[in-house]
Formats: sequence, structure tokens, C-alpha cells
Amino acid sequence: MTNSTGNSMNSPLGDGGTSARWSGRKVLVTGAEGFIGATLVDMLVEAGAEVRAFVHYKPYAEKGNLARYLERPGSPVEMVAGDVRDAGRVSDAVAGCDTVFHLAALIGIPYSYDAPGAYVQTNVVGTENIAEACRRHAVRRLVHTSTSEVYGTALTAPISEEHPLQPQSPYSASKIGADMMALSHWHAFELPVTVVRPFNTYGPRQSARAVIPTILAQLHSGARQIKLGSLTPTRDFTYVTDTAAGFLAMADCDRALGQVVNLGTGREIAIGALAEALIAASGREAEVVVDPARLRPSGSEVERLLSDNSRAREWASWRPEVSLEEGLARTSQWVAGNLHLFAADRYQV
Repeated sequence: MTNSTGNSMNSPLGDGGTSARWSGRKVLVTGAEGFIGATLVDMLVEAGAEVRAFVHYKPYAEKGNLARYLERPGSPVEMVAGDVRDAGRVSDAVAGCDTVFHLAALIGIPYSYDAPGAYVQTNVVGTENIAEACRRHAVRRLVHTSTSEVYGTALTAPISEEHPLQPQSPYSASKIGADMMALSHWHAFELPVTVVRPFNTYGPRQSARAVIPTILAQLHSGARQIKLGSLTPTRDFTYVTDTAAGFLAMADCDRALGQVVNLGTGREIAIGALAEALIAASGREAEVVVDPARLRPSGSEVERLLSDNSRAREWASWRPEVSLEEGLARTSQWVAGNLHLFAADRYQV
């Protein structure tokens, strides 16, 4: 498998060119401590990049998913604490970087019902700050992170990048605004930006905010009833290393400049069926019940998400490598070994 530059992409880092492409590059990853961000940092480090990790400032100095880099002498990762709402701090972080991967965002859908203004400030204003800093410092490429939630319930399936955008939650609305802000800088200022739109990403290190670790934490804690919201919506789940590999592929795909590119598997599964698959993967026994507290407001539930990943395949020869079955088994094993990170009896928004 080759990408648009002729380099192999069969493994997450490729087996004949990815390291050469990234070796010595100065790369900024915002939201670097997050689930996808930390995986992307790992892959960039393995490929030889010099990584600057922009993380949210915490007065209590929690080390999070990048702790191992802080403990290594001569670490290949430079940690920079700040907030994407602070334009000056963002500009300082971007300075000197060849490529910027912008993943920092407020992402929890339930919390967006309570604090929509915070989502506008972080996701829209934060993206504006990133785009302006990238323009000021003439970066080679900005890869901005979107979400499949911007599509809302599928009007046609599979969902291509031309599908109408439907703001069915304040979170979705803020990400639509962020995407448009990023793309406006391509049209108005020729900023070299690509919008990457992952569908539901999962895997080790994901928090209980997401459905798969929520189910697994309950199972491995011995629950006999698995509490979920609606069981009928379908989702397209992509393993985290496949999503991160898509980010790397898009950062070197000139055809994707000024464009939106979906990253998904093209396979959907209903949440109820997913729960049954996770019960099997965990080796536990349990029944699935609907918890009214976990239901989205009427009109806000996205009933179907199924990606058309033709652009990613055709433009950058990207394809998902980890099957859903293998990915669920890996994630189940990780959650079982890290139960101390979860409060299985509490609904985390």
C-alpha cells in the first residue's frame, strides 16, 4: 500500500518511507495528552519527528498519557502547557514548526448541553488562534481535526464529505464552526490546511466518556447489568492507530489541501450489538439495559453514522488495518488491566 508520495503505509508508520519523511521535522500536536493525540505523538516519535506537545495547563501537574516522555532524559517530546484560547501562547507554540496537528477541543457531547459557550470559545476561537498562528509562522501544513458528529443523522449512507452538515448538539455546532474557520483560511489566505474528519475512534487509553470503555469498565468491574443510552444508533468505529495513521497520511497529501477527508472503516454497528460484542470479548456475562440518564435530548441523538472513506483511500492510499473484532479484544484487555482509571458505577459526561 502506498500513499500519494509513493511511500508504504501498510503499518501505522509504513515500512518504507514514513520515518524518512518525518525524521527531523519539528511538529506541534495540540491536545497531545488526549486519546488520539497521545497515539499520534507516539507514532511521530517512532518516525523520528521532533514533537512539541501543547497540553492544557493543570495546576496540579497531572502527567497524563505523555508521562513516560517526562521521565526520559533527552526526551524527544517538548511539553508546552497552555490554552488554545490564548492567542499569544498558541503563537509561541507554533513558532518554528513545520507541521501542526490541531486536536485540542472540548469533546463531550453531554457537557455541551450544559456549557455551550465554553465549546464555542475552545473549539471555534481556539481554532481561529491556531490558524492565525500557522499563517503568521508560515507552517508547511495544518491538519485540523473535525468529527463525524457534524453530519448528524445520515440523510444518505455511506456519508461522503459532501453530506450536509447538521448541528444536532452544541458540540457538533462548535465543530462545524471550527471546520469552517480553518477552511476560510485556505480560501482567504491560502493557508495550507486539511480538515480530517474521524468517525468514532476507540482503543486503549480512551476515557469512560466514550461508549466502548464505558461498557468494558462496567463489565470488568463485575456488573451484571450494562447501563447505556439508546441502543439503536449505529456508529462506524475506527481503531486509534488507524485514525492516527490517517492524520500522518493527510499531512503529506497535497490533493487534500483545502479539503475535508473522512477517516472511517465503512462498517457500521448498532450500539446494542456493540455491547453484545464487548460482552463476548470480555468473557463476562451481563445484560444490557437502557439508563434514561444517558439518553440524549429529543432531536439531538445521531441515529446513523457510516463513512465513505473513498477520498482517504484514493488520495493517500490510507485504509484501516485493525478489524473491529481485533480492536475490541485489544481494548478489552487494556481496560481490564487499567480499571483503576475508571469509575464504572458513575456516568461520566
